[in-house]
Amino acid sequence: MRRLGTGIGWRPEIADAVEAMPGIDWVEVVAENVCLGHLPDSLRRLRERGVTVVPHGVSLGLGGAARPDPDRLTALAERAEALGSPLVTEHIAFVRAGGPLTASPRLEAGHLLPVPRTRDALDVLCENVRIAQDALPVPLAVENIAALISWPGEEMTEGQFLYELADRTGVRLLIDVANLHTNHVNRGEDPAKALAELPLEAIAYVHVAGGFERDGVWHDSHAHPVPRPVLDILTDLASRVSPPGVLLERDENFPEPAELEGELGAIREALAEGRARATAAPAPASTDSAAVPSTASPAALAADSPASAETSASARERVALAQTALLSALVAGTPAPEGFDRVRLGVQARALAGKRAGVVAKVAPELPVLLGDTYRTEFLAYAHSRPMTGGYRRDALDFAEHLLRSGRLEARVRREVRAWWRERSGPVPYSARPAVRLARGARRVLLRR
Repeated sequence: MRRLGTGIGWRPEIADAVEAMPGIDWVEVVAENVCLGHLPDSLRRLRERGVTVVPHGVSLGLGGAARPDPDRLTALAERAEALGSPLVTEHIAFVRAGGPLTASPRLEAGHLLPVPRTRDALDVLCENVRIAQDALPVPLAVENIAALISWPGEEMTEGQFLYELADRTGVRLLIDVANLHTNHVNRGEDPAKALAELPLEAIAYVHVAGGFERDGVWHDSHAHPVPRPVLDILTDLASRVSPPGVLLERDENFPEPAELEGELGAIREALAEGRARATAAPAPASTDSAAVPSTASPAALAADSPASAETSASARERVALAQTALLSALVAGTPAPEGFDRVRLGVQARALAGKRAGVVAKVAPELPVLLGDTYRTEFLAYAHSRPMTGGYRRDALDFAEHLLRSGRLEARVRREVRAWWRERSGPVPYSARPAVRLARGARRVLLRR
């Protein structure tokens, strides 16, 4: 596996700081935020300097019951080629549910949700990973995610699940040590046990990020400093294997560049401590070759796999029904599926709604300005029983339409929201439509007379 070194997540808000940081070997970008043919100047300059850029996808939903969307795979492949990337990464998660497999409306989570660690879910995930591998021009690595909730009736630990995934598909792993800490706090899972069970030889690189704890729940915010327990897990990992790359993630509440550089320094120190422990520890007597993930091609692995035949329709249907019931409870207010912790589901539902409100505010910044202090209250009330069925831009338009129909807006705000919605609701901007331009031109002529 290619060695990447030390990196940081590239975001527009810290682009200048990243360019100026010493010792940055590579950066990671959210694949869906890359516009082909219009790379930000900062990314272009980094590439010209020889800094590796890795696209990190968030919308494939490889852990979902449906097969990966060909258009999304094509878009990810195009970004990998445009950036000259040595690999691409995605998540072991589902992000949507419903649709033809369940004969129900499709629901969007707007967030990464955990897959159940069951044989059915593993079979579906393995097939989806193989489909993605076949469609991508470079190797794929998949990331373990953080979770607030646990599935009832799981059949494997996280380490066992990841080991078998890598063994059956040859996929590389992106290990997020912050997510291991999150799952330790929220689900009682032992990070050291997970590391001991992982196929360490399959690691492509490592994520490190911060979060915060509230009422006994750890929130993987990517908006806070990296805490000591996360660095300790990184040290433990580095004592077991030398990861090809380590990357600091920060998505919000960006600090001064010196603070980010300090966090990168702490990451390097944690890695150095892990290497020192590895040097001091006695070498293992032998390695059981049967415990090392195969390096055969995905095609060869598929031929030898116990799930080499196409995953049965019944397995996909069972996974689809389970994921749809969970997502519906989280975003549409339906009853909690049996076996889930209802309190934790409530925490997750509120977190999803809050994230949804925040992203819509970024996608459509005019709406919080027009609504003022009532924006968040109005949006959360709207979102309570109206799940997202498209992307965030569609959600913003649906929210504005809901407000217009509610009759609660005072006259001036209603006019401004209506003008905003009308400008954006059609296939082309309202002001650019021929009939509108013609009418405005005629009006200007009449006014000049």
